[in-house]
This record gives sequence, C-alpha cells and structure tokens, in this order.
Amino acid sequence: MSKIPVTVAYGDGIGPEIMAACLHIINSAGAELEIEEVVVGEKVYLSGNTSGIDPAFWDSIRRTKVFYKAPLTTPQGSGFKSINVTTRKTLSLYANVRPSRSLHPFVDTKHPKMDLVIIRENEEDLYAGIEHRQTDEVYQCLKLISRPGSERIIRYAFEYAKANNRKKVTCFTKDNIMKLTDGLFHKVFDEIAADYPEIEAEHWIVDIGAAKMADTPENFDVIVLPNLYGDVLSDVAAQIAGSVGMAGSANIGEHAAMFEAIHGSAPRRAGQNLANPSGLLMGGVMMLVHIGQPEVAERVHNAWLRTIEEGIHTYDIYREGVSREKVGTREFAQAIVARLGQQPETLAPVSYARGAGIPTAMPAVYRKPAQRELVGVDVFLYWDQDGRDPRALGEALKSTSSDEIALSIITNRGLKVWPGGAPETFCTDHWRCRFMSPVDGQPVTQQQIIDLLQRVHEGGFDIIKTEQLYLFDGEPGFSLGQGQ
Repeated sequence: MSKIPVTVAYGDGIGPEIMAACLHIINSAGAELEIEEVVVGEKVYLSGNTSGIDPAFWDSIRRTKVFYKAPLTTPQGSGFKSINVTTRKTLSLYANVRPSRSLHPFVDTKHPKMDLVIIRENEEDLYAGIEHRQTDEVYQCLKLISRPGSERIIRYAFEYAKANNRKKVTCFTKDNIMKLTDGLFHKVFDEIAADYPEIEAEHWIVDIGAAKMADTPENFDVIVLPNLYGDVLSDVAAQIAGSVGMAGSANIGEHAAMFEAIHGSAPRRAGQNLANPSGLLMGGVMMLVHIGQPEVAERVHNAWLRTIEEGIHTYDIYREGVSREKVGTREFAQAIVARLGQQPETLAPVSYARGAGIPTAMPAVYRKPAQRELVGVDVFLYWDQDGRDPRALGEALKSTSSDEIALSIITNRGLKVWPGGAPETFCTDHWRCRFMSPVDGQPVTQQQIIDLLQRVHEGGFDIIKTEQLYLFDGEPGFSLGQGQ
C-alpha cells in the first residue's frame, strides 16, 4: 500500500497531546500515512495573523486533500475568525458527518440503544456570517439557504444512509415560521427522498424534533439539518450518547476533507496527560475509511471499543463500579495499541470491509433560472419620531407614493403595524415599508423604484436598506408581514 499524504495540525491546548496519542494508535494499526505538519491556530494569531492560518497551510491541504486537525483555539474578541468555519467554507466542505453511538453500560448514558448520525450542512444558513447593525436598537443576521446547497447535503445524507445500511433519514427545519428558507430545505428533502424509496423519510419541526431526539434518540437513524440546528443538535446528541469528548467529525467536500473531534481545545487540561483522545481518534477512523484504508479503521475502532468495555477509562468517563482503571492520555493510547486485532465482546464490533463509511461528495446541481418579475420593494427605515406611532409614519410616507408604486404595509420586527396595527404592539426604531403597484399583480420597473427612493430621501427619511420583491415563475419570492 502506498503512503497517503495527510495534512496534520497538532492544534492548541490539549491538541498536541491527543494528536500524538491518535497518530501513535493509527500508525501502530498499520496506517500508511505521509504526514505534512502545518501550524494553525493560537500561535499564528499571536504572531499578528488574524486569520490564524499560515499561508503554507493552503498549499499543503490542496496537495494532500486530507486534513487531520486537533482542536484549535480562536481568541475571543473582534477581528479573529474561526479557522474551522474558514476552512470549511474556503474548501467547500459542505457535509459535516457526526455519529453518536451509545457505549452502554461502559459509558454512562440514559439512552443505551442510541445509534444515530447527524449530517449537518456546513456552509450556509446563519453561518454565512453576514451581520449588520442597522439602527440604534436593531441588529441583523442574514440567513442564506440555497437550492444547490440544500440538494447537495440532503442527497449526501441519503447516500450515507444507503452506504451504511441505515433505514431512515429524518429532516429537521422550522418551516412553519421561516417558510422560504427552511421551507426550501424541506421541499428539497421531499424531492430527493422520492429518489430513495427503500429508505424511510420523515420531517419534524426542529423544536419538537429536538425534544424527541433528546428523549428517545433510538427512534432516529440519520438526521439531516441546516447548519445552525445541526451544530447545536450534534453536540446534544454526542452528550446524551455519553460525552461530547468522545465524538468525532468528518467534513467532506468535492476537493478536500477535514477530520476532527467536535470538542474544543480545553486549555485548562493542557499538558497534564488527562485528556481523552477518543473524539479525535474517531475522526481519524473516518479519515482512514475516506482515504481507502478501511481495514486499519476497523482495527482501530474495534480495539478502542475493547478498551472501553474492559474499563480502561480516562478521568472524564471514569465511574466507580464500572471502570477498572483510570488512565491518562498516553496510557489510554497504549491500552488501545495493546488490543489491536481484538474485537469487543459486549459492544457490537464495527466492520468497514464492505466499503461503508464516508461517501464521496457530489457536485452541485444548477437548474434553469426561473422567470423573474419585479413587483415591488421593501424599504427599511431608521425612524424614531412621533412616539414611534406607525400611523404617523404611514401618514408621512403617503407623499412618497405614486400612481405606479405606493405604500402597502409597514412592519416592525416582521409584524404588520400599518394599516390597522394594534396599539399594544411594541415598536423599535427599525421599520420595513413595502411599496407595490396599486394595481394588483401589476409589475413595477427599476426606474420606478429609483424614483421612489429619491422621493423617500427628499422627504427626510433615513433609508438603511432595500430589498427588491420578485415573483419567480409567478410565485412570490418574499414573505408577508406577520398579521397580514
């Protein structure tokens, strides 16, 4: 077997200790790796590079296409960016795969039958990071969901289920509220599910779905979610399975892949030979499958299971009456190495021989553009006059309307407040004023919108943002105001 080049970052905090332990185990199991070490994280930040990434990193990972990463520290405060998010988005690592499996009765859990995988979209949603302060009182974060991004991650979830003999894929969204963004994700899920009739498909609103997952996780198999929900719920799943510290993560794209633990750098535990390397080791197991060394992955995973069930535990999972020996990071790794070639006796052994594990990423699919028709504009204003009375604002804006485009509604924080708003409604200094043709269904022109904005400006109003309103193949591409 020829050696596979892998970019490795030893990380910050406990990172160097657990990476050394994991590489010792993986190499002892017979992995054929050619390590290219890179420096990213705290040392690079402190040198004055606010990205935390040495330029040589990109050269290495584009060459190896595989990144094995220990936890990194992102300094708190303005100007510092998350290396995880930067790497995922720069390299388009769109699929985040996080298995959560119970190790009952050897690791404490209330859910002994739990064995699920969360597949999280990794690039879009609120993690686009587009935020603005728009008024004294109101801040905005844009939630971006695309059809190609949704199609890629949802199809990946079904392909993962198929490759791993999983029987069901569940989608979580909040499309009863976010009808366009989460609504698109749900719609695409239903479309793609039809291509996999052998796999059960179901959808839950994320709040009740999360409650059910926390209560009866054994009822779930593969769960696919938009970015933010997936981030939160994958940590919840790992913790209720036993410990966030034991969960690994794969980040898969067309051009590269990154493997890591889901926990942080835990600087308080650094240098004490205490940290549990299991999460990073499970990330390494997924890496071995990905690079075509499934036999090594199987050997490592089963030896780890055998070590766990024999009660050789690090401090974080040690329990009197269950654990047999409390060990440090190095000793835990040595115990796993001593059991290479063995299989667990109580826990179910794993098998990667049939090629299951981490499917390859698929390219995005781009569809024929819809027919767009401009029908109006939302003009967002900063306005803090007349006691913030929506009736006064509506009256003041009447002079800006024309025969072609006129004020139709005003909302505040998404709730319709004019015409006919309730006097009890609390209003901020941030207003959405919707202008459309007075003739129902009549399109408007860009020039009419430009002329409108000129009139609004000349009227002394402070415009902070505009959003064009389009129909796409005759369907509105914009939400209505709550209460409309």
